[in-house]
Amino acid sequence: MLRLEDIKKDAAVSGIEPGQIVRIITTEPVGENALTVYYRTDDGQVKEQMLFRSSEAALSLAEAGRPWAFDAPGEEFKLAAEACRIDLAYLFDPMMAIHTSNVEPLPHQITAVYQSMLPRQPLRFVLADDPGAGKTIMAGLLIRELLMRADAERILIVAPGSLVGQWQDEMYEKFGLEFTIFSRDLMEQSPGGNPFDDHSLLIARLDQLSRSEDLQEKLDRSRWDIVVVDEAHKMSATYYGSKVNRTKRFKLGELLGKRTRHLLLMTATPHNGKEEDFQLFLSLLDSDRFYGKFRDGAHKVEYRDLMRRMVKEDLLKFDGTPLFPERIAESVNYTLSDAEAALYGEVTRYVREEMNKADRIENN
Repeated sequence: MLRLEDIKKDAAVSGIEPGQIVRIITTEPVGENALTVYYRTDDGQVKEQMLFRSSEAALSLAEAGRPWAFDAPGEEFKLAAEACRIDLAYLFDPMMAIHTSNVEPLPHQITAVYQSMLPRQPLRFVLADDPGAGKTIMAGLLIRELLMRADAERILIVAPGSLVGQWQDEMYEKFGLEFTIFSRDLMEQSPGGNPFDDHSLLIARLDQLSRSEDLQEKLDRSRWDIVVVDEAHKMSATYYGSKVNRTKRFKLGELLGKRTRHLLLMTATPHNGKEEDFQLFLSLLDSDRFYGKFRDGAHKVEYRDLMRRMVKEDLLKFDGTPLFPERIAESVNYTLSDAEAALYGEVTRYVREEMNKADRIENN
């Protein structure tokens, strides 16, 4: 409560104008129980009003809360402004991940992220550039861009066991992202019983997940914004006649595809030479488009919008020179020893007579 006697020139007072804080210009006492005040409103109007003792209960000084005051701590204001600037940086710098990461990407890595993958919403894609192209860097740039654009928060990387440490190191050293490697200890220490819900940035071993139904059950109860699978060709399936033989890794791939919005499969060998197996692999991205067995000459499903593959001969530096030296393939004649010739003959006989015997029996 503000007493009439305490209302002075230049005071900021609330309770005179509804919903506003006004600035007092001057006052004129009217006896002991009334006061005429002249004040300025938020929009600059000058008004006058007579206040009475009954008005005091609604009046209060409002210096600390006056609108557009600049009395906050300067360091805290600067910190908040900088946080807003970083949060919105991608609107003004479309390649913000490059400029905030410890990498110097090559042209093919930039085009992979900013032309082939980032525009796709949601992303269901196979990154199949040749070995040595730096697919890990491309995945890191994509992840960082999605994080800065607030398009991803929960990220799971699935890789062979021998590569999980490398993934963790590269994500931290090059992109400043602290991923946790999934382990049995992590599961035992989970407060809620599901470690996949406890960590937003997680790296898991491919075979550890594919071989455990218990882990898959927990994984099926989680939700991810993006899942990245390295050496994804290991998630294979094959046809035996009209029946599909799905490996445990392939079934894991199907599960991951259902639990994430973005799915990125990374492999340097997406095609094993069999078109029907290749289309089974692509069904991990789009089961509707690649439904049913491929029959040569009967149908051909277009997949170029789901995959990018660049061979080493296509990879260039910024000055246009080749990134890798030219590969020259030529046949070299040589003479087999008697033991080598015998081994070659036995292997050839096995391939011709024994290797496809199971298929012939099933077809009969």
